[in-house]
Amino acid sequence: MATPDFTVHHLQIGQGERIPFLLEELNLPYKLQLYKRSPLLAPAEYKQKFPLGASPVLEDHTDPSNPITLAESNAIVEYVLAKYGNGKLSVNPADKDYANYVYWLHFANGTLQPAIFRFAQSRGLVEASNAVNKNNEGRVKLAVSVVNKRLLETGAWLAGKEFTAADVVTVWCFTSMRKFAPMDLSEYEGILAWLQRVGKREGYRRAMSKADPELDVEAGLSAKGPALIEAFARAMAAKK
Repeated sequence: MATPDFTVHHLQIGQGERIPFLLEELNLPYKLQLYKRSPLLAPAEYKQKFPLGASPVLEDHTDPSNPITLAESNAIVEYVLAKYGNGKLSVNPADKDYANYVYWLHFANGTLQPAIFRFAQSRGLVEASNAVNKNNEGRVKLAVSVVNKRLLETGAWLAGKEFTAADVVTVWCFTSMRKFAPMDLSEYEGILAWLQRVGKREGYRRAMSKADPELDVEAGLSAKGPALIEAFARAMAAKK
């Protein structure tokens, strides 16, 4: 297999951190292009690369005759694993944990992250007592409790006893994403223990030091979470 020729475009403090984490765990080489938020969304130079402003974006120039540009973090994860993963970080369809792996690989973007985002939006737009806000908060708590229950059951990782891409794509929802959507995890023993396991992985540490060197990684892994991103905190203060 040819050595991959990857460029990862990462909008900082965002879900794009998943891809450096994945590539570090796979020990695959990559170039990293960082973009700062302006003040919350993607800057103009990022949109020149990908008009939707979606992050991350992966460029694969391994085959010069067929250069690939791919967005959507889960699509990138599946692409990299299928082409370059050599069986790592995934579960074989014949394995008893395969269904769990597929489910948890897509749970973050399919259920957890949208629920957190909707609650963050409604909290910024309506009063805390608003029925919509209360409903959104309830959906977040339910989704988080489902993750916590799973991790208490396995005592290890989301797919089972082995660390997989399902953990890679989920962890940002409980770390860096809390800079936009504060969440106290004190009552979620399973998630907190899992975050500590993730935090001990060299691949995670290397990825975060490259993708978001200014972030307080320890705060992201803690029960209380990191401070709100400054521009978002100002917006919330203005609402009050």
